[in-house]
Amino acid sequence: MTASRDTVRFRLEHRTAWITLDRPPLNILDIPTMQSIDAALDRALPSCDLLVFQGAGAKAFSAGVDVADHMPERVAGMLAGFHRIFRRLAKADCLVIAGVHGYCLGGGMELATFCDFVLATESAQFGQPEIKLGCFPPVAMIMLPHLIGMRAAAHLILTGCQIGATEAHRLGIVTSIVPDHGLSLAVDKLLDDLRALSPAVLRLTRKTLWRPHAAEFAAQLDEVEQVYLTELMQTQDAQEGIRAFLEKRTPIWKGR
Repeated sequence: MTASRDTVRFRLEHRTAWITLDRPPLNILDIPTMQSIDAALDRALPSCDLLVFQGAGAKAFSAGVDVADHMPERVAGMLAGFHRIFRRLAKADCLVIAGVHGYCLGGGMELATFCDFVLATESAQFGQPEIKLGCFPPVAMIMLPHLIGMRAAAHLILTGCQIGATEAHRLGIVTSIVPDHGLSLAVDKLLDDLRALSPAVLRLTRKTLWRPHAAEFAAQLDEVEQVYLTELMQTQDAQEGIRAFLEKRTPIWKGR
């Protein structure tokens, strides 16, 4: 069964679902794309044991959320739509895989690192550059300290630096590194390995593994989301950072 939804391609075969971000060259996540991902999850989650996220084109898994959707009139809707994806994945019992190539930045990195397995090509680049726009990444603020420790998480979030696949693997962000032209084969091999196991036990194990964290994640995301909307987005610097990016200029920080 195949379907096309705007900038997201969805495929479901033999209880394996593929969600492909198809907005090249960088697969930027705008609000309609988030809605399409949510619609794909609505179809996938009740019917699949395995779910794969991947990016179309040669340049990126995803370079993140559309900066224009951070404007005051759209930011609340953007956050609600984007975070709905993570709330659904946190409650899911299927196994989730990210096949990452090229740029995996901002919201794209948040999506990839929320998966159970992250397979990345040798040339993949990871980063949370939101701080350079006067913002922060809500999901990464919660998940990265658990994944890689507070010190490494603080370095990525507070500097906005990019790291390669080797460093991402060393930190524990990436499950395994594959050759640049071998991502599809590596994903297929992982799928074959997982299909050789009991699907019922895998689903139960994944659900149980997440159970202690799902409620905590949801509560923390609510809290961080409120800070983002009621404090961060009220600062002059956050508004300046977004405007400067859209206007292709260096931001002029006011410190407030």
